[in-house]
Order: sequence, then C-alpha cells, then structure tokens
Amino acid sequence: MSNMLKTGMLLGVLTALFVVIGYGLGGQQGMVVAFGLAFLMNVLSYWVSDKIVLAMYGAKPISEAEAPRLYAIVRRLATRAQIPMPPVYLIPTDTPNAFATGRNPEHAAVAVTEGIMRILDEDELEGVLAHELSHVKNRDVLIATIAATLAGAITYLAHMMQWAAIFGGGRTSDDDERGGSAIGMLFMAVIAPVAALLVQLAVSRAREYQADASGARLAGRTWGLAKALEKLETASRAAPMEANPATAHLFIVNPLSGQTLMRLFSTHPPIEERIARLHAMRM
Repeated sequence: MSNMLKTGMLLGVLTALFVVIGYGLGGQQGMVVAFGLAFLMNVLSYWVSDKIVLAMYGAKPISEAEAPRLYAIVRRLATRAQIPMPPVYLIPTDTPNAFATGRNPEHAAVAVTEGIMRILDEDELEGVLAHELSHVKNRDVLIATIAATLAGAITYLAHMMQWAAIFGGGRTSDDDERGGSAIGMLFMAVIAPVAALLVQLAVSRAREYQADASGARLAGRTWGLAKALEKLETASRAAPMEANPATAHLFIVNPLSGQTLMRLFSTHPPIEERIARLHAMRM
C-alpha cells in the first residue's frame, strides 16, 4: 500500500471519529462543527506541524559550534539521502530518544534529547539519525504529525463527552437530532481514543520497519542502529519520558514504554523484532 493511500485512510478514519464525537456532543450541528474543525486541523497540521511538536517538548535549536559531532553526522547523512540539511534541535531531558518532524524534506527538523547524546557512540548515533532522516526522505513525518494532532484532538473531545455524559443526564427519543443517550456518549468517550490509537498503530509499525531498513542502508551498516535500539529501549524502561501519548509514535522508541497500559497499544514494533530484522539484512 502506498504512502499516499495510507495517509488518506488514516486521515479519513481519524476525521470520521472526530465527526462522530462531534455528533455525540451536539447532534447534527456538532457533527458539522467537528468536521470543519477536523478540516482546519488538517490544514494547520500541514503548515505548522514541526513548530507544534517541537514546542510541545521544549526543543531548542542547537548550533554547529555547540554540537559539531551531531552536525557532522546529520550533514553527512542528508548529503547521502539527497535531501536538504534539516535544522537540528535539542530536547532538555535525560531520557535518550529522537524524532523528526515537518511537512516535507525541504521543511523538516530533527530533534534529539540530551540523554541520547550522552549514551550513544558515533556509530550508534549515526544509526538513529539515519532512521530519522529516512522518515524525512520517505515523507513519513507529515503522516505521523497529522495523526498526532488529530488523535490528540479526538482524545480531548472524548474527555468533553465523558463529562457531558456524567453531568448532562439522559436523552429521550425526541432528542435524536441532538445525539445519542448519555450511555452512548460515555461509550464513545472511552472507545474513541482507543480507536484513534489503533489506527495510528496500523500505520506506524510498518513505517518503523521501513525506516529501520532504509536507515541502515543510508548509514551503510546495520549494527549501529541495532545497538542503539537496544540501549534506548533499556534506558526508556528505566526512566520513561514524560510524553503525550498522542505523539509517542513520533519517537524512534516508545517514550512511554515504562507504562504497562501504553505498551498494549504501542505504535512501535517490539524492539526485539526490529533488531532481528536489522541483523537479518545482508549488507
């Protein structure tokens, strides 16, 4: 299935969930408003997705003088991938992780945490950055950011429905135009965020396997990324990052892996399987 078709399916399902919740909140009028908001969010996500996510994690631009090793790796990989050199950001947290964001290779950014700079050697860091630049080259970052934006909004609306169901009381059969019963609203408040997350899962796992493979080819070796994934998984389990679940799929490893419930709906494939696939590649 092509990247474009996956994007269309993802946006269609998440937008439909958005509209259903809008109907539960305000009937037909709420449905129309929710559709308009979903459309507006899609447009805004396209133009300012990188700024939204970077600001969410307090990422600050870092200069080449401050991180010459990091810049050298990113520039080398960007040249190999035949994409523009992206801006580089540093996230102020000790948990090692990284992500890429932006709407296309010409408007992308790469962010790494302070922790990842400390625990990875140059070959391992190159593997991680090659993975992220592969997301940029494959145009995965726009898909991921739009999914994060819509899923976050759906979760927010579902919470509104939950409170409406608790304090709004039941509805009669004459209230069809205004939406379903309080029980129906409560059901949607629970199921909608899970459904949104499962839609992300269906797309994100395939994306991660693809970025692992293309990233290893870009770096010219598989073992650097494989060793990095092992280190990052261990560190993330020991000290999970304070991350919004709606954006967890943006990171190279699940920042919420220390939370049992979140692991059940992880948008990342098992690290063991990712490492096994990397070792199975012949290069």
